[in-house]
Amino acid sequence: MSWVSLFSGGKDSSWALYRAQQEGLDVERLLTVHPAGDSYMYHTPATHLARLAAESVGLPLVEVEPDDFGADDVPDAGAQGDAEIEPLEAALRDIAAEGDLTGVTAGAVESEYQTSRIEGLCDRLGIDLFAPLWQRDPETLATEMLDAGFEIRIVQVAAAGLDESWLGRTLDADALAELRALNDEYGVHILGEGGEFETFVVDGPHMDRRIELEFTTEWEGTRGHIVVEDAWLE
Repeated sequence: MSWVSLFSGGKDSSWALYRAQQEGLDVERLLTVHPAGDSYMYHTPATHLARLAAESVGLPLVEVEPDDFGADDVPDAGAQGDAEIEPLEAALRDIAAEGDLTGVTAGAVESEYQTSRIEGLCDRLGIDLFAPLWQRDPETLATEMLDAGFEIRIVQVAAAGLDESWLGRTLDADALAELRALNDEYGVHILGEGGEFETFVVDGPHMDRRIELEFTTEWEGTRGHIVVEDAWLE
């Protein structure tokens, strides 16, 4: 009864992993996809940090580095999503060939685009999907993450109301209150589900050692991201 956790190191995939462990699912490894370019399916910023996170979690990491998923390579967003799922499916087929694969965990909250493709993948492989965030109230989820002891850093922003000061900021109760106000004013999703912001979990109950980051920021007028210059386990 072995499970694979689809894992970027961000808050949603980390929460799915944590909840799976709480439910007693035997998660034996993590799997990270490193898109070379923009992606409709996958978390993209700082995915190389998943290696440190996996070390802290204490699970082996499978890394998938497919070709660039640029929008020019396929005719539309739907076709791109279908193309992007292929290397993930191939990696899971290889894992299944090694022994019994029961299912995968995923951190989708509201995205039908992502979830429908992962569900299709699971159907084709004959495995289960554990998606504990799916259709949950975003603010309740955020509060549960903070109450559980997740330390979440914001690594990328791309939405009205989110300026450079948010880059590298800890997603805590004060930040959550500000996001609630930005949701009212601009429609910013409280969990960043629409790509408004991306995160990385530097510490949590599923991790043995905290991750320390040294970074600079890059701001492009309306959006920006952190540039990690060094990262290590405390």
